[in-house]
Amino acid sequence: MIEITEVSSPFCGIGTDDLTIKVDGLSLKVIENGCAVNTPAFEQPITDTSARVDGKEVSLEIAITKAAELLRDTKLPVIGGCATDVNGMRGLLALADRCGAVVDNMNFTGARNNFLALQDSGWMNTTLAEVKNRCDLLLVVGTDLEAFAPRFFERYVWNKEAMFVEDTSQRSVIYLGKAPSGQASTSPNGQKAQVLECATDDLPEVLAVLRALVKGSQIRATSVCGLAVADLQMLADQLKAAKYGVVAWAAGALAFAHAELTVQKLSEMIKDINDLNTRCSGLPLAGKEGDQTANQVCGWTTGYPARTRFSRGYPEYDPFLNETSVLLASGEADALVWVQAFNVNAVPPETTLPTIVVGRSGMTFAKEPTVFIPVGTPGIDHAGHAFRMDNVVAIRLKKLRDSGLPSTAEVLNTIEQALQVK
Repeated sequence: MIEITEVSSPFCGIGTDDLTIKVDGLSLKVIENGCAVNTPAFEQPITDTSARVDGKEVSLEIAITKAAELLRDTKLPVIGGCATDVNGMRGLLALADRCGAVVDNMNFTGARNNFLALQDSGWMNTTLAEVKNRCDLLLVVGTDLEAFAPRFFERYVWNKEAMFVEDTSQRSVIYLGKAPSGQASTSPNGQKAQVLECATDDLPEVLAVLRALVKGSQIRATSVCGLAVADLQMLADQLKAAKYGVVAWAAGALAFAHAELTVQKLSEMIKDINDLNTRCSGLPLAGKEGDQTANQVCGWTTGYPARTRFSRGYPEYDPFLNETSVLLASGEADALVWVQAFNVNAVPPETTLPTIVVGRSGMTFAKEPTVFIPVGTPGIDHAGHAFRMDNVVAIRLKKLRDSGLPSTAEVLNTIEQALQVK
């Protein structure tokens, strides 16, 4: 039994790197600095150590041979999930290139709202270090930040020391849309976050009014979607008066049609504020299920995010047509490979197609996949790297135990090599 300190987490998206974990054989216990996201993810027990083919336990070599046989004659396999570390994603792309597959990260449909806005008009975003050291006003739009990353406020808002903020407890926190679910946003001196609550579907209209007020336009109406225009005017004034305002949102939480236009509206409002004598930046909330890692590695490898196909021998990006659910429903796909090394509950979509799952030990399925290969979790069973939400830092992940499980990269690289042998 040992204790390992300064453990980094690949689960929460914010680069938490101060966990203390007790390791007792294969059992892990978070004893310091855990949270509702990290603790259950680290403490998930190992239940599967052997690969399975058609529900029967087999050796890893037999499972890999079977997976290669399934992929060898396919015309358009889909590799979904894409929840792994940097080396795992490299192996995934090599396999996709070898068999002409579509690559689709499981969180891309939400992330698409960000990518479409970025591609159309660009944005001005910040980093977690800048939030920690400069932010004096945080506006959270359309999401419960406390539920998304329970330790965000502790580490980046109410931190005791900051380079350019004398008293971090005086920072202002404002929620627009959803109200916070807990007390993490309450300052150390007891000041609660200001909440301007409205339905998520009303955010496009509310934000249109807010941007107009930031630009100094006159609004004749006295309320919009239940919010007083006077309150939105106060928010606009606060944003313009802040020395370094930060606007945070989670694209996946904007569950309405054409949400990319709302992200674009936010991004353009941030630009408007920077035209004044102050600074403001955006902070997209992401980094879970390996989504930032998938898009980063796919980006520097192909030039495109992780919704890209290789069926013509070169990468083709399409944020709509290359979606896993679309390809399965249309019958265009003829096999599914599901890669998920982090979350046992993130199982593949049900399909009648041959399915290969390269996943975390402990997954249970409504329908047993053709091939299931349990793999180690990055940051637990093997070392690795994963990108946090702001994309500027790839956190180093430690190996905490000897489980004997292979890494995602090892499995996918071996399948790819087996495809070369006919």
